[in-house]
Amino acid sequence: MSVKNQSRAMLLGGAAVLLWSTVATAFKLSLQWLSPLQLLGWASLFSTLVLAIAVSWQHQWGALCSALKARPVYYLLLGAINPAIYYLVLFRAYDLLPAQQAQAINYTWALTLSLLAVPLLKQPLRRRDMIALGGGYLGALMIATRGDLLALDFDSGEGVALAMISTLFWALYWILNARGTAPATVMLLICFLVGTPLVWALMAWQGELGLPSWRALAGAAWVGLFEMGVTFMLWLGAMRSAVHVSRVSNLIFLSPFLSLVFIRYLLEEPIAPATFIGLAMIICAVIYQQRGGEQNES
Repeated sequence: MSVKNQSRAMLLGGAAVLLWSTVATAFKLSLQWLSPLQLLGWASLFSTLVLAIAVSWQHQWGALCSALKARPVYYLLLGAINPAIYYLVLFRAYDLLPAQQAQAINYTWALTLSLLAVPLLKQPLRRRDMIALGGGYLGALMIATRGDLLALDFDSGEGVALAMISTLFWALYWILNARGTAPATVMLLICFLVGTPLVWALMAWQGELGLPSWRALAGAAWVGLFEMGVTFMLWLGAMRSAVHVSRVSNLIFLSPFLSLVFIRYLLEEPIAPATFIGLAMIICAVIYQQRGGEQNES
């Protein structure tokens, strides 16, 4: 049982949010040298290695084997979604769209979760959910059209569609993930042990094997470590250490705005005013929806 320490929780949570805020920039930089499939292949490999080290450190290989043996089909499905399908769709969206658009649209996955919960979890769609969905998706449309809502003129219609589809897969992954009983790090490593070979098999089929440049590998390593691996463990540690979990979880709302800072100054991508407005709409919608859930539970 972990010792509760709010200062430690805030420090770990802040570190996780800061690292997550860099990944949209890392995606775009890495995609200058790698295809979406290659970036996924190398990043998932780095993530698998760091997660394997974590599981070894925690002496949880027995739990991993037991979990995989008990529910192989379940973990095959999870691994196919994350990392394989979800990140392939997401990276393709980033390849087609400005980083500010792809990262903001992807942030609507929390809203998509409530939609999928209706058929999959038999949960009713409340009035609060519908208001949040309307506001959040209007914000996503604001970002995708750079504020010209009536013209519906996208930088890439395919990119916007893929960014939206990625939210479906991410929400589906978390719905299925909630049904698991293994420790969180163990579950994540199983997913990568299943999904990474699938990605590499697809790379071989597409003829995209080969050793990339050191810059490409550095970018993939950053994505693998800080989008898929180390950051997840920092966040998990923050949640376990927190006395007041809500104070830590609210830090996540800083991430998309910090991400815009990195996008602006490292990618030198001008941030459209519509991006700030749309992102604020999405975050307000998510907060509004989540607070409704907390009130219902209390």
